[in-house]
Amino acid sequence: MPGDFLLSQTISNWIFSVFLMQEPIVEVIHLKKVFHNIEAVQDVSFTVPTGICFGLLGPNGAGKTTTMEVIEDIIPQTAGQILYKGKPRTESFREEIGIQFQRTSLLNFMSVKETLVSFYNLFHHPEDMDELINRCDLSSIINRQNTTLSGGQQQRLMLALALINRPDLVFLDEPSTGLDPQSRRNLWEIVEGIKREGKTIIMTTHSMEEAEFLCDEIAIMDGGRIIANGSPKSLISTHCHGSTILLPRHAFSMDIQDLPFTWRMRDDMIEIDTDNIHQGLTRMLELQIELSEMLVRSANLEDVFLRLTGKQLRD
Repeated sequence: MPGDFLLSQTISNWIFSVFLMQEPIVEVIHLKKVFHNIEAVQDVSFTVPTGICFGLLGPNGAGKTTTMEVIEDIIPQTAGQILYKGKPRTESFREEIGIQFQRTSLLNFMSVKETLVSFYNLFHHPEDMDELINRCDLSSIINRQNTTLSGGQQQRLMLALALINRPDLVFLDEPSTGLDPQSRRNLWEIVEGIKREGKTIIMTTHSMEEAEFLCDEIAIMDGGRIIANGSPKSLISTHCHGSTILLPRHAFSMDIQDLPFTWRMRDDMIEIDTDNIHQGLTRMLELQIELSEMLVRSANLEDVFLRLTGKQLRD
């Protein structure tokens, strides 16, 4: 019925407007951090909407880990302000966040279950233990000693410890570093489940694939500053156009320095950027470049990063 449709549209519009007016969960305002006359973070500002996965990307030394540690209230800022739910952080802030550290020394003499119970007793309103064990797929290793866990198992335990206090805001520091592809995908599925519950995630990563898959918004840092931010899709459309043609070095009989293209070498492969794939291939045929081993891909987040910083994310 028309009336039912109008009512449904009115309700949908109201819900959408309420969402838009929702206070950002984190606001970073003109953040600055100095270590012994080294300005690690320089006038950084950004907001993190509630319920998204926000990624901080940058080469080593860009200032992203320092920025995370200031937001987490692990180290103090030199200048600037951090707001949590629209207000300065108070003592309750640490009760409402969860942190999965990239490296944490677990007590060697404890089992997975003993570790969970120890952390469980630190909080007033912890998560249901069985729910946490199932979510992070720990049941098969629950009685194992921490020293016997694989990298993927350790990361799942670290994530469980970060979630044990039912946090509204979760920090992930390179959550899948060192994991095999299957373990990485399993971890991503857990993180996706956290997002579906409406929790907010702030993460750093050295994997562009991970950032594109998990992050709703991204801020790229270099030299202590944010040089670009937006959704992965908007960053790609703004900073990169066309396609990339990949060819092995031996496909070129000519000196690659004489190539009439924008190109770069990575792992013995030549990557050539072209705004028009048909024109690019025609020109390569004219130059008698061997195309039998050619690969073509659309621009991705790694292309954006290279174009903006001139560096690969993983040094």
